[in-house]
Amino acid sequence: MKFWRQRWQTWVDRRHARSDAHTITQRNLYILPTAAGLAFCATLLLLLLATINEQLSLGYVLTFLLTGAGFASMHSTHANLQGLSLALKPPQPVHAPHQAPLEIRLHNQAAARYGIGIQVQTGHKEPGWVDVPALGHAQMQLLLPPLPRGLHPVPVLHIETRFPLGLFRAWTYWRPASQLLVYPEPEANPPPPPHAPPESQGQVLPHLTQSQPGDETQGLRAYRIGDAPRDIHWKKLQERGDGAPQLWVRERHAPQQHELWLNWHDCAGLNDEARLSRLCAWLLRSEAQGQRYGLSLPGVRLTPDQGASHLSACLRALALHGLPASDTPQVLP
Repeated sequence: MKFWRQRWQTWVDRRHARSDAHTITQRNLYILPTAAGLAFCATLLLLLLATINEQLSLGYVLTFLLTGAGFASMHSTHANLQGLSLALKPPQPVHAPHQAPLEIRLHNQAAARYGIGIQVQTGHKEPGWVDVPALGHAQMQLLLPPLPRGLHPVPVLHIETRFPLGLFRAWTYWRPASQLLVYPEPEANPPPPPHAPPESQGQVLPHLTQSQPGDETQGLRAYRIGDAPRDIHWKKLQERGDGAPQLWVRERHAPQQHELWLNWHDCAGLNDEARLSRLCAWLLRSEAQGQRYGLSLPGVRLTPDQGASHLSACLRALALHGLPASDTPQVLP
């Protein structure tokens, strides 16, 4: 049984390669009758047997007309999906246990398509339904089921239709190539982070940044185009050699800003997931407060900085910490 399951999975993987763009063709489109379609076929069979037994001419006409309608329905159901193209926008990282939204765009180069259903194969919810106009586009959003911390491939998507009569069901499988990064869940009410920097190789790391333009006056300098009028020292005007006034501007610098180190060992007494949850909350709080912060984990060290890219790098380090290499196919930035 396991052998045949592996053979089947190999065949499916070869036939449906991973890609964020998917075009439905004759090769990857399947169709079978629904329960209503099977009941319809059984009714046609009974009607045909009764017609033959009673030799009713109108019975033959009705049977063949319904049979033709069934074949026309099968053709319409198959054509409702064939030729449709879909594109997936790579999902943004989310914090556990939130559901990640998937944004899907459907492109249609033929007649209008009706009743297109898209569903995450691993989920148990009803598919989302959308109509695609002729020679137009449509957008759809799906919610992935909650996933644990880590880097996950986007689950297989199931696209189907039963238009127009519901007698047949046509479907295809889509295996996106994108991956979803799930950050740890931030602790709800964490204690304040420690402000003392950790030791590195026996030396205490510096915890003060260099001064930057801000509010403290440090002296005067010659005026440059673009300087604010409020910084001009109007009492210290003097003429230059060409007779034009010489303007002087107050040099301003910001006060020194503390650098905050968020260290794995500062969460002693908690299990690994609780430590990651607390560090995640500290990162979000530090970024919201405009604080420069660094992150120190076993085997990972990110120097103090701030901004969206630095926050993403730190959260990514938390998301992938301690996971096997097979679960972390991407390296840290």
